[in-house]
Amino acid sequence: MYYDDNTVTYLDGQWPLAKASMGGLYQQSFHYGNAVFEGIRAYATDQGPKILRAQEHYERLLYSAQTMHLEVGLSVAELIDLSYELLARNGLQDAYIRPLVYPTERLGLQAESRSHVFLCAWDWSQYFAAGELRMKVSPYCRPDPNSCHVDAKVSGHYVNSILAMKEAQVAGYDDALLLDQKGFVAEASGANFFLQQDGVLYTPPEGNILPGITRSVVMELAAANGIRVVQKHFTPDAIRGAEGAFLTGTAVEVQAIGTVNDEPFSRPWAETHGALLQRQFKQLVREEKINFKKTKAA
Repeated sequence: MYYDDNTVTYLDGQWPLAKASMGGLYQQSFHYGNAVFEGIRAYATDQGPKILRAQEHYERLLYSAQTMHLEVGLSVAELIDLSYELLARNGLQDAYIRPLVYPTERLGLQAESRSHVFLCAWDWSQYFAAGELRMKVSPYCRPDPNSCHVDAKVSGHYVNSILAMKEAQVAGYDDALLLDQKGFVAEASGANFFLQQDGVLYTPPEGNILPGITRSVVMELAAANGIRVVQKHFTPDAIRGAEGAFLTGTAVEVQAIGTVNDEPFSRPWAETHGALLQRQFKQLVREEKINFKKTKAA
């Protein structure tokens, strides 16, 4: 799925085949989860592959590395150039790009600043199966922002997501909706959450979420359409009887939600703001012209 005999990766200035790429077993990412990463998508356009919001993604990667005291040694511009070269070497246009920064070999709990930079890419067309997701409110909470940098994309944070996703899938659902420590909706296992009520989109504010880059793109599209977006805290009770909901994220893109805790929404997906924004997002990433129509919120 991720690589074959001819797949090329990037590692510390070299371009080894994926099967020859190696990492030490005595470094903190394996033992303690100390590594940072990004999920980035490239899309085929008439002008060749276009990486969506590459600048923002690599700025966040460097911020995440800084929070974990990892020195990267590459600029945002250099990382972007390497990403396009990675796509070219693998003949990819529609692709998912995974940069990973991890420390050199050293055990113990002392922060290790020396790091390795690894980049790989593969064709990953769709994260979830087509259709509307069945979600459940998870018994697992998002990590407490007083315990770690929740706005950084740190590998170890995603143990929480794995547990939440597994619990939901064992119960027969597609994904989990995690709350924060105060009982407010935070985000899904790996994506941000939007809720529509009375024609307004609501999304949890920064503080207990990873502020997604696709989230910001969708908020820009909403503004261009005259759709009001409010960042506020709300509990799962606010979902009951709402008009619709969707997820946003690099992997999921814009994904419809059909039910939360088996309760449907009051509007069909096709009649919600989410459906409009989903269509426009697909046009945007292919660099197709979008005809914005500012109307009163549905």
